[in-house]
Amino acid sequence: MKKILVVACILFVSSFSNAQNSGKAKVLLDEVYNKVMGYDNIFVDFKYVLNNKEANVNSETRGDVTMQGDKYLFNYLGSKQLYDGKMVYNIVPENEEVIIDVQSEDDNTITPSKMLTFYKLGHIYSWDVLQNVQGRNIQFVKLIPIETNTEIKSILLGIDVETKHIYKLIETGKNGTVTTITVNSFKTDQPLSKSLFTFDESKYKNEGYYIIRN
Repeated sequence: MKKILVVACILFVSSFSNAQNSGKAKVLLDEVYNKVMGYDNIFVDFKYVLNNKEANVNSETRGDVTMQGDKYLFNYLGSKQLYDGKMVYNIVPENEEVIIDVQSEDDNTITPSKMLTFYKLGHIYSWDVLQNVQGRNIQFVKLIPIETNTEIKSILLGIDVETKHIYKLIETGKNGTVTTITVNSFKTDQPLSKSLFTFDESKYKNEGYYIIRN
C-alpha cells in the first residue's frame, strides 16, 4: 500500500511539474508573439544549417527576409521570393525566370511571414534548457507538433529572455535531418520603400526573364 502511495505521489508531482513547465513555456511564447505583432515591419538576417549524418549531408548558407504584415521579401541562395499579399513571385536569376503562384491557403504551410509566429497553434510546449550565449540568456522551449502526420519530430525555439526575440530555431525531422536557423541580425520598424513588396513585371521582361504563371 505504501508503495502504491509513493508511486501515486511521484506521478502527481511529475504531472504537476510538467503542467507548470508547459504553462511557463506558453507565457514566454505569448510574450514573443505579442512583441512581434507590435512591430510595423521586421528585418531578419540569418544563418541556415542543414545536417543529416546518415545521408552525409551538411550545408550552411545565409539569407534574409523583410516582413510587413503578411507581405514579405525573402532572399535565399541567390533567389528571391516576394509575396505582395495576393501572389507569390519566385525570382530565379540563375534561370532567368519568374514563377508566379497563388499563396497556399494551407494553414500548416510555414511561409516567411509566419516564421516568427508559426508556434502559436498546433504544438505542445515544454520548458527546456537555459543557455548563456555571449552574455545573452537564451531560454529554449521545446515544441512537439500535435498533428502526427508531419515530418517534424520536434522543434527547439531559443528566445532571448531580455528582448523576447527569437534567436535560434532547431528543427529535428523524423528522418534524422536537423535544420538550424540562427538569427544574426533582428531589426524592427525600418524605413521601407513603398514599392518593396510590388512586383514589376515589365522590368523582368525587359531583362529577358521568362514569366511562368502556375
